[in-house]
Amino acid sequence: MIKKKILVVDDELDVQSIISFRLEINGYKVSVASDGQEGLDKIKAEKPNLVLLDLMLPKINGFEICRMIKFDDKFKDLPIIILSALDKEDDRKKAMEAGADAYFLKPFDLEVLLEKINSLLTGK
Repeated sequence: MIKKKILVVDDELDVQSIISFRLEINGYKVSVASDGQEGLDKIKAEKPNLVLLDLMLPKINGFEICRMIKFDDKFKDLPIIILSALDKEDDRKKAMEAGADAYFLKPFDLEVLLEKINSLLTGK
């Protein structure tokens, strides 16, 4: 079976490693990016099946990345889950308007996140 590829774009190394570890033990292939530009480059180069995206990133913020990806015909169907400490309803609304498929507030429940990832990847 081919492993689904997930890109984790987050500038917090602790978040990267915790999420990566949980995804890998659940059978996913994981790559990481620590800033917005690196994340955008990896999306285009690696063509992941799903992206976990922080909003507050160096170089290019998550809102902009989400918008750029969702308005690119090659990537418009790529599921993007926002992982953010921004808890205002306006931030959530802005992320969803940019094309995000889900929004998780940090700290989040890893089991619930895994369920959402699975549902987005399987369409169930």
